[in-house]
Amino acid sequence: MNWNDHSKLVGKHAILSPSGYSWINYDPGDESRTKLLNRYYSEYAQVIGTIVHDYARKRITYKMPLKKSDKSALLFYLIDNGVPKNVIDMDYIFENLLYYVNDAIGYSMSPEVVLYYSENCFGTADTIQFKKNQLRIHDLKNGRIQAHMEQLEIYAALFCLEYDKKPSDINIELRIYQPFNLMIMNPEASDIVPIMDQIVSQDKFLSKVKNEGLVL
Repeated sequence: MNWNDHSKLVGKHAILSPSGYSWINYDPGDESRTKLLNRYYSEYAQVIGTIVHDYARKRITYKMPLKKSDKSALLFYLIDNGVPKNVIDMDYIFENLLYYVNDAIGYSMSPEVVLYYSENCFGTADTIQFKKNQLRIHDLKNGRIQAHMEQLEIYAALFCLEYDKKPSDINIELRIYQPFNLMIMNPEASDIVPIMDQIVSQDKFLSKVKNEGLVL
């Protein structure tokens, strides 16, 4: 059998995908069309998030603040990266991005920094800065599901472990920029130390499993 060449589709996912097969149960009618439309829009949500993060990284790296007049430039960037115009809600995305980018530039933060404890535990902070005993970590969210601070607390714990800082000796501010909802947290050492302990303990266990082949 000579199979057709679809190499250009490697890594991509179809909206009507066999692995996400619930769509075969959609009955003809308005309700199913609504479900299919929601599926269509949601398929692009992660793509949009990835592209917007990359756009933000570039603006922060080159210290180019956003202005309200840059809204059309972002729209062009999304469309140019393959996102259909009819799935882009610029009113939802742009203002949140503007505050996130401009705050990061204003605080002289570094974008997309990997925080590493071991091969079992590491992650990439959207933007981070440590200066004069002040740790600042900001995270950009574009989704509609309520975000939570635990992710940023883990970043803070990873920072303290990697750079040998005691949470009790520094000030920490964590921010999540989500459309129409800026969340700010100033965790105490009592919030971060238990996470550090968990990282150390669970990493030690996983390393033992890898080295000795332990089975539960």
